[in-house]
Amino acid sequence: MELEQARQRAEELRVIIEKNNRLYYDQDAPELEDFEYDQLTRELKAIEKEFPQLVTAASPTQHVGGTASSKFSKVTHAVKMESLQDAFSFEELREFDARVREAGVEPVYTVEPKIDGLSVSLEYRNGVFVRGSTRGDGVVGEDVTENLATIKDIPHTLPDAPDFLEVRGEVYMPHSAFFLLKEQQELEDKTPFKNPRNAAAGSLRQKDAKVTASRGLSIFVFNLQQVEGRSFASHHETLDYIQSLGFPVLQRYSVFHGIEDAIQEIETIGQLRGTLEYDIDGAVIKVNNLSDRRTLGSTNKFPRWAIAFKYPPEVKESVVRDIEVTVGRTGVLTPTAVFDPIFLAGTSVSRASLHNGDIIAQLDVRLGDTVQVRKAGDIIPEVIGVSRHGDGSVAYRMPEVCPSCGAPVVHLQDETALRCVNPECPAQALRNLIHFASRAAMAIDGLGEAVACQLIDKGLVHTVADLYTLTREQVLALDKFKAKSADNLLAAIAHSKGNNLDKLVFGLGIRNIGDKAAALLAEHFGSMDALRTATQEEISAIDGFGSVMAQSLVEFFAKDGTADLLERLSAAGVNMQWTGEKKGTALAGLTIVVTGTLPTLSRQEAEALITQNGGKASGSVSKKTSYVLAGEAAGSKLTKAQALGIPVLDESAFRAMLGQ
Repeated sequence: MELEQARQRAEELRVIIEKNNRLYYDQDAPELEDFEYDQLTRELKAIEKEFPQLVTAASPTQHVGGTASSKFSKVTHAVKMESLQDAFSFEELREFDARVREAGVEPVYTVEPKIDGLSVSLEYRNGVFVRGSTRGDGVVGEDVTENLATIKDIPHTLPDAPDFLEVRGEVYMPHSAFFLLKEQQELEDKTPFKNPRNAAAGSLRQKDAKVTASRGLSIFVFNLQQVEGRSFASHHETLDYIQSLGFPVLQRYSVFHGIEDAIQEIETIGQLRGTLEYDIDGAVIKVNNLSDRRTLGSTNKFPRWAIAFKYPPEVKESVVRDIEVTVGRTGVLTPTAVFDPIFLAGTSVSRASLHNGDIIAQLDVRLGDTVQVRKAGDIIPEVIGVSRHGDGSVAYRMPEVCPSCGAPVVHLQDETALRCVNPECPAQALRNLIHFASRAAMAIDGLGEAVACQLIDKGLVHTVADLYTLTREQVLALDKFKAKSADNLLAAIAHSKGNNLDKLVFGLGIRNIGDKAAALLAEHFGSMDALRTATQEEISAIDGFGSVMAQSLVEFFAKDGTADLLERLSAAGVNMQWTGEKKGTALAGLTIVVTGTLPTLSRQEAEALITQNGGKASGSVSKKTSYVLAGEAAGSKLTKAQALGIPVLDESAFRAMLGQ
């Protein structure tokens, strides 16, 4: 490769890698699989090694990928939270061993599984958990103390603790919790997290700690960052100590006196990974002796005393026997490949989503084809290609009618998926009922999927309005229902009538309208009557709403059957009014950024007052910012506001604007 060619390719790779770094670390929504990302990074490293004049300080090979989000206050790490150098072959591990020995170290190694989650720091003073933060870029992370405190595995107090202790761990989402969350997101017509790592990161970085608490996160602690009043000779000793304090530590941390034994342990861990309740994407070799680590030191990105071996994705072939098409809550048709069972990443797999007709056409998947299957993120099966077509196979075509109700299916504008728009479709009725009763909607306890299926199958419920006409005798006729459980279900249904309007709007399952949008609509219009007669222009005028959301609402209220459904719900006594506190207007149209420590208000309290009085609380300063509300130690946001000429308020001036 010539120099100019190498320069162009290096720039292309940096753009792709940095984009995926932002998606992976900051938005928890990567576009590339880990293996694809690793291959691009290795290609860039190879170019920079061959042409060292192309290396820049800004290259993603020279720094950790994450940044600290403006949603949270920043934490500067006293001990840098370094990344690890990756290896993809055993030969690279042997080369690592040779470099360690060339530095004059006769190494003893520890080998540990590498958890695929979000790296965090936990700090304790006098045995009390005082602060938790994300890694960020390794130097500056995000303060997520409140969210971390909801994770049951993290001790709030430590027995016989030192004056100060900082440990590093990996927050992860167990597979069981991930599948529950994914199912709930699909029922609520939300885009589900792609894998447990993204789910864990997205759950930990919630502004509402209650959301984090509901996600079933766990943690493994794997390093002692700093400690006062204690000293240790080896990493193995620190893990024993951490475990004695009550932290969850991976039980498989073993000591090896040669690189070949360490490699054999990595192979063993790789064979076990499919049986674990959590994701691992590799195994880590670390020099065990802490004084040897100090001798070896670090680069500006990696420690020279550790290396991570990354397992390749496992791909197997199978033969497609059927393509099943199911209908979701909003009428979307989803094709699923059914193939001969294969053992993949630790489990038996015989089904994988094909997403939509465009994907089927792109891959040219046909009945009888031999296809390549892998698990995305080692957990979700997906067909990634066709090895060969079956004898006499023909191109697959998606159905022209709904497999549930037989009505014609349509392509709506700007949509890839086919959709059944028949409001009487039984498949949609089931999903609608489950969604309507879900906790984020009408919160009808006891009405889960199994009960919903019975209600639909027995013809007792055709629309959600039928719930409110159910009799005790009808409920007692359902399987496994006795007097008490029937009374409890009917009581929960009756209780749901008093829910605020936003819960009903969300429960109706209007396409593109989530729970936050439902709350904005209910508060803005005040009643169902006002909402159902609102024009697309009036809805689009709400801050945060676009034309797509407004169009979805107008189309929903214009559909055959919607008016009858709402009339029946109203007649049954379901609340149709917004009963929450009305917003004030003192800050209407203003965007205010809160920064620093205020005398009497927390940041959350100040932002709540802004919202309650018609303003918008923003986390970042821009030309659109109306005011910055600043307290002590305001930092960079105040500096930027002053540079842009944005007015700065103290707490007393802010309260005066509110008339307090």
